[in-house]
Amino acid sequence: ASEFAYYTPSLSEKPLFMFISQSGETADLIACLPIIKSSKENLITITNVLTSRLAKEADVTLDVMAGPEIAVASTKAFTAQVAKIALLIDDIKGNHEYLDALQMVQSEMSDFLSHHDKIKTLVSDHLIKHHAFYIGRGLDYYLALEASLKLKEISYIQSEAFPAGELKHGTIALIEDKTPVIAILSEKKTAGLTRANIEEVKARGANSLVITIDSLSESYDDIIIKDVHPLLNSLLCCVPTQLIAYYAALIRGHDIDKPRNLAKSVTVE
Repeated sequence: ASEFAYYTPSLSEKPLFMFISQSGETADLIACLPIIKSSKENLITITNVLTSRLAKEADVTLDVMAGPEIAVASTKAFTAQVAKIALLIDDIKGNHEYLDALQMVQSEMSDFLSHHDKIKTLVSDHLIKHHAFYIGRGLDYYLALEASLKLKEISYIQSEAFPAGELKHGTIALIEDKTPVIAILSEKKTAGLTRANIEEVKARGANSLVITIDSLSESYDDIIIKDVHPLLNSLLCCVPTQLIAYYAALIRGHDIDKPRNLAKSVTVE
């Protein structure tokens, strides 16, 4: 969105725009409104605040119904947005593929949250430096971006996310003794490749932590999540990444709900 208003790409004849904003007041999305409105294109807003500007300006507004989120760093609103998009796909396809899977996700999330005590120990053992890396492939890479953002937002650890397949292009040069590398592994077709990447960073001294699903797990993996749906496994893997950020901040004595220099809604570009 921060690019669109100033470097508008070539568009199809009848584009549909979808704005995703927890607050509905995000500045860079609001900057895009004049362009979209002037060309009379269709706009859907997915938001957690139905009284927001983006909600009011849209042709259709979808409420993620996450309820008020007090913490600056978004957690439940993020997972709710992903769930809402999955339900939207169901509606377009005319089936209940994701609805049924999301019910499993909800159940497994609740179960995981009641048995997550070991994550604090894992964080104490692994995140011992002021920097860390997340790696993954496909959907796991996109989750790695979100997970890395949460870690840096509230723990102030210098965290970056990289595609596991791009390690050889400079990233691996940053690996030194005890560097924390958190790998997310939930896609079968690239699981073997990501495993090989994990071994590469370990061989260079990295302190690796593996988050994976039951069907792809090995006995030495650190966090194992039950399988749900191939395209929603990474959504379930999001929960332990949020808890990793939480405990990293807690151990360091930081204010988890109100991290420094951040605001709940980005109101300036």
